[in-house]
Amino acid sequence: MIELRDLHKAFGDVRAADGVSFTARDGEITGLLGPNGAGKTTTLRMLYTLMKPDRGQVLVDGIDAAVDPIAVRRRLGVLPDARGLYKRLTSRENIDYFGRLHGMDEATIAARREDLVRALDMADIADRRTEGFSQGQRVKTAIARALIHDPRNCILDEPTNGLDVMATRAMRDFLRRLRGEGRCVLFSSHIMQEVAALCDRIVVIARGRVVADAAPDALREQAGTDNLEDAFVRIIGSAEGLSA
Repeated sequence: MIELRDLHKAFGDVRAADGVSFTARDGEITGLLGPNGAGKTTTLRMLYTLMKPDRGQVLVDGIDAAVDPIAVRRRLGVLPDARGLYKRLTSRENIDYFGRLHGMDEATIAARREDLVRALDMADIADRRTEGFSQGQRVKTAIARALIHDPRNCILDEPTNGLDVMATRAMRDFLRRLRGEGRCVLFSSHIMQEVAALCDRIVVIARGRVVADAAPDALREQAGTDNLEDAFVRIIGSAEGLSA
């Protein structure tokens, strides 16, 4: 489980996070939504300890990231906005390298890696160098690399960005599999159809603040519309109006 409590982060006069608080629970997919510049990426970076908050607390499975950031990192699998593969390595080599960084033994790495290769349908690219990969192939490799240490909490920043229809469907099935295994899945997306199809709960951020935190049906009811995209637009519009 992931808990964010009153997170604040400013860059000069810009408040990227202005009291962000929400909980992402085990066995659920939590969607993190917001317009560009809303503070989503800053929030995620504070969550996976790449950035320190000015104030507030990040808890992962009850562990305070400020007290024991290494223990928190071990419990997180992170697909960041920048995929950052090693282009001269094959998919398997990229995955194995991260397993070694986590201190895993070779037998465990091999077993876990092959399970991910099967789950993500990567057999045809597993022994190819990642240089020249398509966007979908890069994302698959980056996700497998992020999950090699079998974390209970998965943070995915726009995992289907740039994927074709078939790759998107496969990725959605994989996210459902993670949820079915009882993991905590937190992902950001701009695709409302995807959010509606996957999320048990949706957190909406605008101007560095959480302006909605509810199940999809409750979010639509709150906005007075049957369409999730319309609900998002109305909630963001109301938040922008209140902040003006």
